[in-house]
Amino acid sequence: MESVSKSIFSHQFLPVKGIVNARDLGGYTMLDGRVLRDGVLLRAAHLADATDEDLKWLSELPVAKVIDFRKEKEKQGKTDRIIPGAEYVILPIDASGGAMENASEKDKKKFTGHKNFDIKKIIVAAAFNEMAQKMVQRMYPTLLSDPDCQAQFVEFFRLILATPNGAVLYHCTQGKDRTGIASALLLAALGASRETIIADFDATNKVYEKDVRKYIRRVRFLGGKETEIGVVKAFLGCSTENFIKALDTIETQYGSLESYLKGPIGLTDDDLRTLQNRYLK
Repeated sequence: MESVSKSIFSHQFLPVKGIVNARDLGGYTMLDGRVLRDGVLLRAAHLADATDEDLKWLSELPVAKVIDFRKEKEKQGKTDRIIPGAEYVILPIDASGGAMENASEKDKKKFTGHKNFDIKKIIVAAAFNEMAQKMVQRMYPTLLSDPDCQAQFVEFFRLILATPNGAVLYHCTQGKDRTGIASALLLAALGASRETIIADFDATNKVYEKDVRKYIRRVRFLGGKETEIGVVKAFLGCSTENFIKALDTIETQYGSLESYLKGPIGLTDDDLRTLQNRYLK
């Protein structure tokens, strides 16, 4: 994985100032030897803090479609700035599988401490919270196996297939979990190796490593062990270990990621060829 990771850090982060974790999937070599084209498939965190220069650069690619995985509550005070010429599509995905909505008000308050969820403000308390610990363990399996999440990924691929020209930029709040799973599925559809898929997912941890280190120190000071530290890693960065476990489960159940894509995600051989011929060179 190391050699793949080096290529990520050398050229794939976008030259934008106000958008966090903004990356180009371009440059990856697929198993068949073809290379993913630059400037056509972009992943990121929200666009609320994009600068005018960022928007101008993205419009000149051009970005034809923006897909936002956030739920309505997540967008409060963080509405995306508009890239000129781009079509915006809201495609909310609930990474908790409804866990927060189904929780009692008492449990919600215990986990968040207040109505407006800001993980940095409550991460130390969350690390020691049983609900948060369970959510960390099931987040990626939920994204891959929950029928509602699968339905949104079906739509994600439909939107990409329906955009033959220009770049597609997709994002959630931090550009790590929902965006990371979407990237993994997209790379799998294009014929990437498991190593490449994991390396792209793990690159998020480079972006958020300072925050992760900072809060791990605080949690350790309060007596936190691996379980509590795992919450910090998952909520402020991404848990590559849990992602690999989720991949293992999918591959055991379906035989391969490609079979999963042809199963619950519903991609056909023609769909896969269309994506590969469009985005690979």
